[in-house]
Amino acid sequence: MTATATPGAPSPFRSLPNWRDLGYWPAADGKIVRPEMIYRTTEFLHTSDEDIKAVGELGLATIVDLRTTGERAACPDPVYPGIGPLWLNILEDSPEMGGANPAQFISDPAAIKSLTVDFARKVMIQTYRELVTSDSALKRYREFYILLLDDDVTPTAFHCTTGKDRTGWLAAGFLSLMGVSAEDVYADYLLTNARLLPALAPILDKLTAAGADKEALTLVLGVDASYLDEAFAALTQRWGTLENYFAAGLGIDAAGQQALRDRYLIDPA
Repeated sequence: MTATATPGAPSPFRSLPNWRDLGYWPAADGKIVRPEMIYRTTEFLHTSDEDIKAVGELGLATIVDLRTTGERAACPDPVYPGIGPLWLNILEDSPEMGGANPAQFISDPAAIKSLTVDFARKVMIQTYRELVTSDSALKRYREFYILLLDDDVTPTAFHCTTGKDRTGWLAAGFLSLMGVSAEDVYADYLLTNARLLPALAPILDKLTAAGADKEALTLVLGVDASYLDEAFAALTQRWGTLENYFAAGLGIDAAGQQALRDRYLIDPA
């Protein structure tokens, strides 16, 4: 695949619409995030054989799976020769957290019909606080950042189920550490609505026809700036600053943070 020198460029894979390179975003000290090193995506449930093959030709060293045990059993990742699988169960402390796993709502007719806008927002806000503060999230996100300093682990692609919450917070934290502006961090995060929701439209229409509230479903199946607001608010409430979240929360001290910047920031061409 030939890289497109545009931050947030559309996915090159038709059946992985929420795939994107975290590279090229303008970052600290006039640099940009190094491209073709870190990708975010969804699980591979409906991925075509053609795209499965193309992903395997990207030169990835690892695919990092952020899902729960049950999610992995329901949809195992493809196995690639030469690409190491890594499992970081972000929601190990709260595997029932439905906001991060919309499949729970989709597979439960009663839950679908009872889902309201207020409850959807409440679930999603609770989910994002868990992603920032729960012990398992802190432990697993720490492991991810430590891995990023290992030459044998990158390039890497990381994913959860729909590539929007566990994946979205990891991407937002990484880009923020790189010195990407808040505006651009949110821009990358919100691309999920433009990329993923159209692919989910048939499911959304079917569930709406069965009596579900379309607005409430969209709040669960998509993303909203208020969710990321909540994550950063939880971070600030507990640690004060992003740097202290990394240092005290994730155990990545100032030297480690700088090592990540040194590795993943480059001068623009």
